[in-house]
Amino acid sequence: MSGYAAEEATKTSAEPANAGAPAEKKSEPESRVKKGPNGEIIVTLDAATQKTMGLQTAALAKAGLNPELKAYGRVLDISPLATLVADLTTAQAANDASQAELRRLKALAAQNNASERALQAAEAAAVRDQTQVDSTRLRLLANWGSSIAGRKDLPDFVQSLGSLASALVELDVPAGQPLTGLPTGARLLTLSDPANPLAAQLLGPAPTIDPQLQGRGFLLLVSPNAAKLAPGAAVSGFLTLPGEPQSGVLLPRGAVLRFNSQTWVYLQTGEETFQRTEVRLEAPLAEGWFVREGLKPQDRVVTVGAQQMLSEELKGQAGE
Repeated sequence: MSGYAAEEATKTSAEPANAGAPAEKKSEPESRVKKGPNGEIIVTLDAATQKTMGLQTAALAKAGLNPELKAYGRVLDISPLATLVADLTTAQAANDASQAELRRLKALAAQNNASERALQAAEAAAVRDQTQVDSTRLRLLANWGSSIAGRKDLPDFVQSLGSLASALVELDVPAGQPLTGLPTGARLLTLSDPANPLAAQLLGPAPTIDPQLQGRGFLLLVSPNAAKLAPGAAVSGFLTLPGEPQSGVLLPRGAVLRFNSQTWVYLQTGEETFQRTEVRLEAPLAEGWFVREGLKPQDRVVTVGAQQMLSEELKGQAGE
């Protein structure tokens, strides 16, 4: 064999047997997103990843909610009330003066120091002024109800409403909605902040029916008026009804995730596993939402980082 042939044979024998085979693929990292036995989405994140994402969880607290009825209304213009109160104040002052004059003339007449004609004129004036007071009070009662007409602090009450230090609201129950009893309290919601209810004092039934809603109405007082509710503003709210409270949980607002026109939370099912769970928000509370079904006390949910978890889930699904 020539030297050249021997060199080529040596090269051939030195080449690896799989030189012509394609390189093996590197193994893909295991997906963090899987489906459970019932089709539920499970996201797995180790402790280090949770810390990096800034995830925080909290155990749900037990909550109770009295029976409530949704109602709709507006902040009332109190100009007509202010006019009536001014008329009443004027009529009452005139009546006080005429009654005092009548008493004076009666005393003088008993001493033969007042004429019969003067006494009759004083009696007529006293009757007229008393009638004016009664008429104004009747108009006040008919237009604003006994809960306002019977107040002892009417001038101060109107002053507070006029300065927007407080606000007067009427909530109307939609026509055909049955009332199981007279409301015992109320919470208000504004269009600008529908998730945070305002505390309101229930004054009593409204004396008139709203011509559009045709339902039973109730007057409420918001004091102090921290939200600066102005006359004409549309509001909604919940009228508290008598009855046994419903049992549920208090869901923090930070845990609520809105996706595909539905409401979700990430429920922690293990140290490193989370399940996206649909929830129904029954009613807003001062600290969050009342949820009656789907969650139970001591369940842990993601309260900080739910949106990042959704992004992680969608990224994992896209990679499948």
